[in-house]
Amino acid sequence: MFRPQSVVFVLLPMLMAAQSSVGQSGSKAPSDPSTSAQSAASLAESGHCAEALPALKKSVGQVSVAQVKDKELRRKIGLDGVRCAMTVHQTDAALEFLRVLAREFPTDPDALYVSIHAYSDLSTFLSQELARGAPSSYQARELLAESFETQGKWDDAEKEYRAILQQDPNLPGIHFRLGRALLSHPNPGPEVASDAKQEFERELQIDPKNAGAYYVLGELARQNQQWEDAVKHFSRAAKLDPQFGEAFLGLGASLVSEKQYADAIVPLETAVRLEPGNPDAHYNLAMAYTRAGRKQDGDKEFAIHRRLIGNDGGATEPTPATGPPAKE
Repeated sequence: MFRPQSVVFVLLPMLMAAQSSVGQSGSKAPSDPSTSAQSAASLAESGHCAEALPALKKSVGQVSVAQVKDKELRRKIGLDGVRCAMTVHQTDAALEFLRVLAREFPTDPDALYVSIHAYSDLSTFLSQELARGAPSSYQARELLAESFETQGKWDDAEKEYRAILQQDPNLPGIHFRLGRALLSHPNPGPEVASDAKQEFERELQIDPKNAGAYYVLGELARQNQQWEDAVKHFSRAAKLDPQFGEAFLGLGASLVSEKQYADAIVPLETAVRLEPGNPDAHYNLAMAYTRAGRKQDGDKEFAIHRRLIGNDGGATEPTPATGPPAKE
């Protein structure tokens, strides 16, 4: 006997399969992340940054997830993303693209070039925002003073630091910066050095952990052949900052000057370890070794010193315990 429900059982799977086939044929095929990324890059490079930026931001995630083999495309997205984000003043987006470039293309010349300019522009923009938003704040004055320092305008920098101290005489770091500006004048006389010393001492009253202030006080004492004070200040700086190679060099060189050769060896070995390319450190360690009876070790250090001096094309006699500006 014919049973209608049997037809339903036969046709139902066929109908469902047909519907599924129709649905798949009518659906949109997923877009290729590389194609979308290429389109976004082309849009950016044609000058349409406002329109391109959302697509570039999306492509960063898509291309990464898709693990596209063409690294050049990923690089292009990063470069175009930074340029467009900076053009339309979207700093958050610019920083995201900069992180991609720094992580994935750390030595690429184009990536480094674009990053340098982007960070410079960001710094300028934020400086302007600070000057507009809080022109009389100590932060704005300090930024202006730092700018004067980079230009060698020491009088102007000194003026700004003194103005900051009028606002708040106990602000950490400012007495140190003022003292440094004073010493940076061409050929500062004894009076200037004395004023600078007072500023560093005031800094340490506010911030007793300022290794840079102790270091400069040590340098001032060393220049005046006040070896006991120099050793005391350099020791404190080295203790506060175990990575401060110049402080260990100053300490060791001062001990050498006091003819305490055996005591000078450990700090000078530390200085050499921290700054292996510093010829003064090797010279002073060679002196300490030799005078302490370790001639063979001294000869090795003298040889390293001569090689470094030869490579640098510098003078044959070092200037102990001198170096770059002290740490803050």
